[in-house]
Amino acid sequence: MALYSEKVMDHFMHPRNVGSIEDASGIGEVGNAKCGDIMKIYLKIVDDIIWDVKFETFGCGSAIASSSMATEMILGKSIHEAMALTNKAVAEALDGLPAHKMHCSVLAEEAIKNALKDYFDKNNIPYDPADFPELDHDELHDAVHGED
Repeated sequence: MALYSEKVMDHFMHPRNVGSIEDASGIGEVGNAKCGDIMKIYLKIVDDIIWDVKFETFGCGSAIASSSMATEMILGKSIHEAMALTNKAVAEALDGLPAHKMHCSVLAEEAIKNALKDYFDKNNIPYDPADFPELDHDELHDAVHGED
């Protein structure tokens, strides 16, 4: 069995929605110092619908594939549907990720949520802070990789 699914390889070799949005409605950036993955998600939101989404990711193939798949999954969706996106859904849409790469799907989920939070903040839209938990990416990386 291959380490990566065909979908992971396709989204890594041919990522969708790469780039930035100059007049983005919301921008979210996350990173993990230990593995070096950094993701930046740009959203263009019109009438609560994600009309455009772009990403810039510096990282491994799983990070790029997770970013690409996550952007595909929220494009054209409402902000409420995008808020419901989980890292598990991203990994499943990629036909799975190796256990030691699951943190990449977590980064993609969190980058999208940070971009939505930025949109809410810019537009004075109330939200529940519990919807935006702060993750310690170094602790997540250590837990996934079995490091102390």
